[in-house]
Amino acid sequence: MTPVTVRVPAKVNLQLSVGPLRDDGYHDLVTVFHAVSLYDEVTVRPADRTSVQVTGRDAVSVPAGRANLAARAARALAASLRRRGRSAVQIEIRKRIPVAAGLAGGSADAAATLVACNDLWGAGLSPAELRDVAAGVGSDVPFALLGGTAVGQGRGERLTAALAAGTYHWVLAFAAAGLSTPEVYAACDRLRAAAKASTQW
Repeated sequence: MTPVTVRVPAKVNLQLSVGPLRDDGYHDLVTVFHAVSLYDEVTVRPADRTSVQVTGRDAVSVPAGRANLAARAARALAASLRRRGRSAVQIEIRKRIPVAAGLAGGSADAAATLVACNDLWGAGLSPAELRDVAAGVGSDVPFALLGGTAVGQGRGERLTAALAAGTYHWVLAFAAAGLSTPEVYAACDRLRAAAKASTQW
């Protein structure tokens, strides 16, 4: 089988409202996603075992084992297709999207892997079916498949496409160190708890 290469864009959140912590550990969100022209490139090819190779920007910061979101996406798609045996792939990720910058680079890689494996395996899943698989991989992965501009609800996985006219130019500035999504939400919860405690005096 011929290797398949896919590019999926990063995103910015034009608006993000965060609800209280849910019982499942997530927060209810209302957000406006917007895709930007900053891409990682993912190539998948058949292999004896699934592996991830990362090159390019911040490559050393990206997990290359089973924890990698792209590897999780490949396993999730194989499970949804009930593929037995022939589901191992080599995943090559060429990074351009900064890591831990809120741009959903890992989600973009997972989405690209879903599209690439769907083609490589001749599965024929529709975009809607791929988004169903994506929702189980990560909250931002369904939008990475959809692109454009969309309103996200739930964990961010419930999407409604939004009309966005015009051309936009973004200036993105990054700190020397990144923040993981769980760290950011945990800080939000701590700040809210502290604010609530201070009003009770």
